[in-house]
Amino acid sequence: MNTWLLRILIPMLLGLLATGCAQQTVRGDGGRDATGDLGSPTAGSSPADVYIELSKAYLIENQLTEAYMNAKKAVIVDPRSSNAYLMLAVINQRLGQSAEAEESYRKSVSLDTQNPVALTAYGAFLCEQKRYADADANFRRALSNPLFNAPWVALHNAGSCEEIAGDTVSAERDYRAALQANPRFAPSLLGMAKASFRDQNYLSARAYLQRYAEVAPHTAESLWLGVQTENQLGDKDQMSSYGLKLRAKFPDSEEAKYLQTIE
Repeated sequence: MNTWLLRILIPMLLGLLATGCAQQTVRGDGGRDATGDLGSPTAGSSPADVYIELSKAYLIENQLTEAYMNAKKAVIVDPRSSNAYLMLAVINQRLGQSAEAEESYRKSVSLDTQNPVALTAYGAFLCEQKRYADADANFRRALSNPLFNAPWVALHNAGSCEEIAGDTVSAERDYRAALQANPRFAPSLLGMAKASFRDQNYLSARAYLQRYAEVAPHTAESLWLGVQTENQLGDKDQMSSYGLKLRAKFPDSEEAKYLQTIE
């Protein structure tokens, strides 16, 4: 399974789900508001909410059996809850059960066609399956909801998917758009640092890495990018600093092994 999803997307989506799991807005004529449930100014509750929260908590602790059981309870007690099926989809994906995950994603989106969290997650799933056009369509649908309170998440994941697909121009466009919406969004800052390095704009890569370090702890990937960037800029002291941090914090990483190739 793509570690990008597990490392970045799932924690972001679980945080967003906390703002949306209780939203069940219905118009007076019995239809759903055109913008969908998530982010609606009037919220109701669902009996599934408590099980969704328990499932999230267990998933964060990597207790997958308990997470799955509570997600199943959520869809049983409220089979009309888009977010209950979303939770079940995320866990099935985490378990590597792709067919079951897709079935739950489809159900989640069918129950609320404008749920931006579900659409973003489904888009990431489709990207993992290399169905890039379908993935992008879901990201754009998520962004079409004016009540989506974190559009930078969909924009970043659209950019990540485009990068995986080899469309670096579109990826950079979406990373920039994500940072316009949220200038402190760490994944997109790192995305732009990588894009700048790829474009041989090393001063820009340095600047994005500095901004990244202000809002998030360094990863092996970001430290290795720092080593490479400072090597290109000829700053041996900064290059050494990044290298020392990489060896100290991530001694067994692939990136740490790369250090010997430029030293």
